[in-house]
Amino acid sequence: MLPTLRKNVRSVWDDPFEMLQREFDRALGRSNGGSTEGRWVASYPVDIHEDENHIYVEAEMPGFKKDEVDVTLESGVLTIAAERKTEKKEDATQHLTERTFTRVYRSFSLPNTVDEGKVNAELKEGVLYLKLDKREEVKPRKIEIK
Repeated sequence: MLPTLRKNVRSVWDDPFEMLQREFDRALGRSNGGSTEGRWVASYPVDIHEDENHIYVEAEMPGFKKDEVDVTLESGVLTIAAERKTEKKEDATQHLTERTFTRVYRSFSLPNTVDEGKVNAELKEGVLYLKLDKREEVKPRKIEIK
């Protein structure tokens, strides 16, 4: 018997961009110290928008403290990574342990309009807010008509 295809069920594999991001994340994991097997590696939702002067990034980072989050911007690539290790409770009987290690990361290519020296970051109520200034020479300017 052949499987039935249901179009109303959405899988992460239905989205080619999601598949590409998963492959990129997996390859990045291999290049950052080998296999991530045995560790919980996850992603997180991100919103990116811009106005005339800034690019804004909002990333959900629930449960992470600011010293557990690492933000880097190098050669036009913004990387947000976080890692949390939970202490093992020796005096308790463990029935299920899934939260011993959590690592999340994402990388984004940014346009060359970003001034890499002017980035503000704030972690507030589980959301990381980044404000990246645009370079002055690429901002729109009003031309006076004579």
